[in-house]
This record gives sequence, C-alpha cells and structure tokens, in this order.
Amino acid sequence: MIELLSPAKNLECGIEAVKHGADAVYIGAGRFGARQAAGNSVDDIAELARFAHFYGARVYVTVNTILKDSELADAEKLIWQLYEAGADALLVQDMAVLRMKLPPIALHASTQCDVRSAEKVRFLADCGFTRVVLARELSLAEITEIHNACPDVELECFVHGALCVSYSGQCYASQYCFGRSANRGECAQFCRLKFDLLDADDNVVIKGKHLLSLRDMNRMEYLEELIDAGVCSFKIEGRLKDVSYVKNVTAAYNQALESVCKHRSDLYRASVGRSISSFTPDVNRSFNRGFTDYFLHGRTDDIYSFSTPKSIGEKMGTVREVGRGWITVAGFKAYHNGDGLCFFNREGELEGYRVNRVEGGRIFLFLEDGDMPQVMPGTEVYRNYDQEFEKILSKESASRKIGADILFEETEQGYKVSITDQDGLSAAVETEWKKEDARTPQQANIRTQLSKLGGTRFEAGNVVIRMNGERFVPSSLLADMRRSAASKLEDLRLESYVRPNPGKAKEISVRYPSASLTYLGNVMNAQARTFYQDHGVTSIDDAFERRQPQAGTVMFCRHCIKYALGLCTRRSSAQKNAQVREPLCLRTSDGRRFGLKFDCAHCLMEVRILSEI
Repeated sequence: MIELLSPAKNLECGIEAVKHGADAVYIGAGRFGARQAAGNSVDDIAELARFAHFYGARVYVTVNTILKDSELADAEKLIWQLYEAGADALLVQDMAVLRMKLPPIALHASTQCDVRSAEKVRFLADCGFTRVVLARELSLAEITEIHNACPDVELECFVHGALCVSYSGQCYASQYCFGRSANRGECAQFCRLKFDLLDADDNVVIKGKHLLSLRDMNRMEYLEELIDAGVCSFKIEGRLKDVSYVKNVTAAYNQALESVCKHRSDLYRASVGRSISSFTPDVNRSFNRGFTDYFLHGRTDDIYSFSTPKSIGEKMGTVREVGRGWITVAGFKAYHNGDGLCFFNREGELEGYRVNRVEGGRIFLFLEDGDMPQVMPGTEVYRNYDQEFEKILSKESASRKIGADILFEETEQGYKVSITDQDGLSAAVETEWKKEDARTPQQANIRTQLSKLGGTRFEAGNVVIRMNGERFVPSSLLADMRRSAASKLEDLRLESYVRPNPGKAKEISVRYPSASLTYLGNVMNAQARTFYQDHGVTSIDDAFERRQPQAGTVMFCRHCIKYALGLCTRRSSAQKNAQVREPLCLRTSDGRRFGLKFDCAHCLMEVRILSEI
C-alpha cells in the first residue's frame, strides 16, 4: 500500500488535496504545530476528516512542537478533541506526548525527531509510534538499510518542496538570532539570508550571497525506487503554500504514482476514487527555487541556490532581442498579460517584472520607472508567475469519483435499485410500484437514468437490468431511487470507515540509543525528561530554547559550502591551487558572525556560535 501525503494550510487546501489525488493530508491545529501561521480549528479538521474519510483518505494532525510544562495539559486536551473530530494520527516531536493519557490514535514520529538510523527507528516503534518520518538527507541506500532492519515500521519520506538546510529539529539559528524557535513553529528562515564568507584572515571570499539557501526537492522521477527501498508514504512539503500549489503538485504526483501502479500488480493506493483533473499538472509552473533530488543518489552540484531564495519558476528560454520596453525570447512557450518573468542580472541578482502585454512575439514589460532591466541577448528567462495557469487553478479543477456498479431489478411488488462501490459496500432502495408493460424497449433509458451519478461522488460502472420483459418505468422514479440509494451508500461509507491501528503498547524497558542527551535532544519539559530517564538516559541537558548555551552548533548540514566552491579535498575536481585559509565564517548583513566547522569524515558542515571557534 502506498500513500500520497499532501499539505493543508487550511480546510480548503485539504479538501482540494483529496480531490486532486492525495491519499492523506497533514494539517495543523490551532496550537502546537510546527508552522505557527498554519493553524486550524477543530471544527475545520472535523469537516476535513468527513470529506477525506469518504474516499478512505486519512487526516494527520501536527502536534509537533516541543512543549513547555505549562502547555502539557492543554496539549492533552487538544489531542482528545482532535481524536473526537476524526483525526487519524498525530505527528509528534515531544516525547512528553507519550506520557499523556491518550485516546487510541496512531502516532507518527515527526521529521523533527531527526531520524537517520535503524536504531532510532526501532526505538520509536517500540515506544508506540506506528510510522517514522525520515530525515530528508537520507540516500536510497540508507533508506533501504533502515527498512531491511525495521520492515514492520511504516516509513514516510519527503519527495517535494522546500528544504531546510539543517537536519530538521536540529536548527537553532532562528532562536539564537531572533528568539523565534523553529522547534516551536516560529522559524524566521535564517537560512534564506544573505551572508559574506570570510577566511581566517578576515578576507571576503564571497560577498552577499545566500550561502545556506537550498533549491527545492523534486523526486518525482524516483518514486518507484523509493517504493522498492521501503517507503510507503510520499510527502509533499508545504503547509504554508496556497491552494493552487497544493492542487498542481498533488495532481502531478498522483499521476506519477498512478503510472507506477499501472505496471506493478503488487502495489495499490491507500485510498480509493479516481481523481479527474481539468488541467495538465506541471510542478515547474508552481513556486520553486529550482529542483534537486537532495542526496537521494549521493551528493550533487544542484543542491544549493546561492543567488536567490525566491521562486524562479519554469525556464522559458533565452533573450533573443532587447528593445525599448520589450524583449523577445527564443523558445516555443506562450506568454500572457500579467505573467511574472525573472532573470539573473550581471551582478547575479534576481530581477523580476510583470508582462504588460504581448504583441507579435514582443513581450512588453511593466516598468514602473521607465528604465529597462539589465538584460542582454543570451540571458536565461524564467516565468515565476503563470497568469493563465493560476486562472485555471483558481476555479474548480478536479473531481474525485468512486466507481460503483448498479443493479436494477424487478421485485414482486415493484422495483429495486442496488449500488455497490469498488470497496464492495452496497446500499439498496426498494419501492412498490404498479407495473406497466411497455411497447418499446426500455433498457437503454433505464441504464441512462441510473447512470446519472454526476451530482454525487460516485461514477457509474456496470449497470445490470433484470426484468421480466419490457416494463415502462418513469424516469422520475428511476431518478428518485438512484438518488436515495446513492445517499444511503454515502452514509454507509462514512459509517464503515476504520481509523488506522494505534499501535502496540509502549515498552518502558526499551533503551534509548544513547545514555546522554545534549540540548540536541530538545527536552523542554519535565515529562519529556522523565520519558528519557525511563528509557535509560542518565544525562539530559535542557533544550536550547530553555537554556541557551554560550557556545555550540546552531545548524547541522549535509550541504557543504566548501564542496559547493570546489574546495572539498575528497572531491576529484577540487581546485588544487585554491587559497582559502580556514577556519571560515559567515557574516550576516548586521555583522553577526558564525563559524563553520567541516566534519569531512561524516560529510557534515556545522554552523557554530563563533565564540567556540
């Protein structure tokens, strides 16, 4: 069973995700989710659950911030409310949740739990988690190794969207600089800032670049490889993204997974219903910073985006001519009034302009000050806002239908209509009716009337008619029976829905993989501390947010600036004569400095509070 898991900023995004093919959605409640700006009421989550459950799709709620002692009671109360609202699972970071009195709801270990090893996966599973969200940085080989060691544990993996440069749950830069904790849903996106790179002699090696900003993940081409590696849930990042993004990216991945399933008889989707889109999805036409598969097949050169942290969108072609207020672009793609175009100028900065109008191949730009941008023939042009595409996505753009067979049969007292869906659930309506012989064939009309399921969430499959000869059956009667049977089947689908197994009881005897925890353990409250003590941890430091250390690492990154600059000594193409004396440091625009430490044995870069360098 494989699952496409889509983000939901709100109820609308969640419903559209399901319509466009998601098998599950994840959404934040009003508090305690790792995206503070994406909270939702319990009532909205209940409405989303009712919609999703009709298709067998699931709703996972994020309760994945680290919690203060004063918040534990409220968090427990919220969890019960979410369970009663129909939530299928909780995404959790704080182990204090496991010491609460919980309803029978499944627990998923959030990506903030920083899961990189089979040892940690096994520990979390033995403590009661049914699913683990793996660190984004893991390769196919590493995922395969974890699955082989823990074949009974569901593995969830990110496949698309924005990337944190630090291992998730292990980033403290936002808290250190701005007092806004990423582990409490308040990330200020320190990694998207501009930095100067300085050498040991305080020389500026690189000035004013986004040295920690990464491209966006795109693993659409590798879904089957991930399936074979043991991944069962494919997660799209984006709980802050708007509904058009959710529609387009969900539809694109739904089609990709359907393509895999068509030639793999061993695979089936976690929910039912055919998603029918009225547009051709294309992830290049939604927000993106350029794409990378991000270490899936090892380290590559396409991970970082030093020039801009903003969306560049889809590549359109290269500038052919430049005129007064207009350009022409070599390529075959159409442009429209209102499109957003961008390109990198001579200084390597991203510039963006709106299209004012398109005439005879000339693209006239909207220029507020009247000055033409720094663009010349040969410059690559991107479209980061597609006006026509957004118009399509702003309207109803998909429906989702469950296949249903219909049986119409004559009874002793009248007629009966039965509708059976693709899950085998069936509802029937029987009515007494005076039978009237027909002079002409009636089956075509009966079949047509019963097939009219367009106002429901079903689509007609086989329609079987069993009558003793030709009978005249009024179309109005057929419509009434069809509607009544479909309504009963809709109710039956919701009544028959079964939430996922909450997992086995927690095992106190299980030992944590380490006997000590630094601030990296994110222990914010007494219950989390007790949890780890119960599992054999003897030394536990407070969370960074509770007691900020004077020295230490604020980011742990697989991304490596030395590698990006061709200075990695383990790289065959390294610049042999490059003169950059270490240690290196990053300087922000306001003068703050952070040291860089390179753990080449583990291919890891640390961003550190400078006093320790």
